[in-house]
Amino acid sequence: MARIAGIELPKDKRLEIALTYIYGIGRVLANEILARTQIDPNIKVKNLSETEISKLSSYIAESYKVEGDLRREVQGDIKRLIEIGSYRGMRHRRNLPCRGQRTRTNARTKRGKRKTIGAVKAAKKVIAETAKKE
Repeated sequence: MARIAGIELPKDKRLEIALTYIYGIGRVLANEILARTQIDPNIKVKNLSETEISKLSSYIAESYKVEGDLRREVQGDIKRLIEIGSYRGMRHRRNLPCRGQRTRTNARTKRGKRKTIGAVKAAKKVIAETAKKE
């Protein structure tokens, strides 16, 4: 099994797809890397030779920020936005979308499961008051 940038690549996938398992490498960048290193994108990971694996890993290490370094940089950027008190930083702090999406409806991925408020609370209050009167 090939290990590149600290990630075990799935052995039964084509190399073009398997490289996308590395954080920071998408389809376009994977194809660019394979073109630059002159490795066939259709070859399966299990059929890679040791020289091809070392060529890939060395090229990726010297040319791109991937995995831990990239994650640290992104987290640092978010932390900086929060510290300077920018609008985007505030949205990150409140765990809301920060790229202009609407939040009156939708935004469920960021905000989590719906919490129904209002009608249920009022109904409980009415029930409690009627129980006191009786």
